[in-house]
Amino acid sequence: MTYPKYTSKHSKNGIAFLLLLGSMFLVNAQKEPQYTQYMYNIGSFNPAYVGTTETPEIIALYRAQWLSIPGAPRTIRLGTNIPFSNEKMGMGFNVVSDQLGPATQTYIDLAYSYQFNVSENTKLSFGIDVGGSFLNVDFAKGTFENPGEPILNGEKLNNFYPTIGAGLFLYGEETWYLGASIPNFLTDGTYNDDVASIVEDKIQFNFIGGYVFELSESLKFKPAFLLNYIDGAPLNSNISGNFLINDRLTLGASYRIENAISGLAGFQIGSGTFIGYSYDYNTNALGQFSSGSHEVILKFYLGGREASKSSKNKKLKGKPKQIDTPRFF
Repeated sequence: MTYPKYTSKHSKNGIAFLLLLGSMFLVNAQKEPQYTQYMYNIGSFNPAYVGTTETPEIIALYRAQWLSIPGAPRTIRLGTNIPFSNEKMGMGFNVVSDQLGPATQTYIDLAYSYQFNVSENTKLSFGIDVGGSFLNVDFAKGTFENPGEPILNGEKLNNFYPTIGAGLFLYGEETWYLGASIPNFLTDGTYNDDVASIVEDKIQFNFIGGYVFELSESLKFKPAFLLNYIDGAPLNSNISGNFLINDRLTLGASYRIENAISGLAGFQIGSGTFIGYSYDYNTNALGQFSSGSHEVILKFYLGGREASKSSKNKKLKGKPKQIDTPRFF
């Protein structure tokens, strides 16, 4: 498969070459948008998560990747996780816009989940999402070293592709979680020859997990991992560790193997808002050309975060306690 060499109208040849390599890597090895704060963004890639939260949530995320390289990826996500009052079902909604060079891909999906008790303190949730992807490619946004490529004749491509995904999410009360998901079962048969030159769609598998260690009443340690696998591509491995101080301040670090190291920070504002920030420094060849990547996430908890405290109080009074996803993940 060949790709037209894209350069921004204001880029230098060396940086453009690295951007091309990065673009090819993202297209072939990482179909879904990449997140550093994945532990706060699980509903974006696993529909089984949407009904497991304590209260309804609204999530907004912005990621600017490889700053100082023109045409580098920019991702915006707006999503919701809505648990039903029956404590078994939930719904979610996602809109994700992922821009890379002349291409913009917008994902829209609606998710549904159903969960049940595996044991007294463990629940298993199943989820499915249905939606679509809008792919827009405007070659007029850049210049090309080989403008005679047949794919460039039309200058613009606008296409819609349906998506169907599913996931599992297993979690224990306030301590651990494991999840697996496939964002889209519809493979490259959906794409025509022109678009396949830009987007080679293969099934992606996501695996996530984490644990909460309570070191003291005011300090918790939260290691987590995320693995992305696509057939024929290297395994994308992310590991992280965050410390939660007084249930308010989060500080930690993350490592994307052979790709980037990251610093993370977050703060719980009152009972209803969380803001998180991460900065990535590339450990691969892009590090000397890029000034890093920034990611900001905002989470709004409708109804506040007092739900978990009230449920603990009910347990102390002898009433049965509902099993919720704890506030820590």
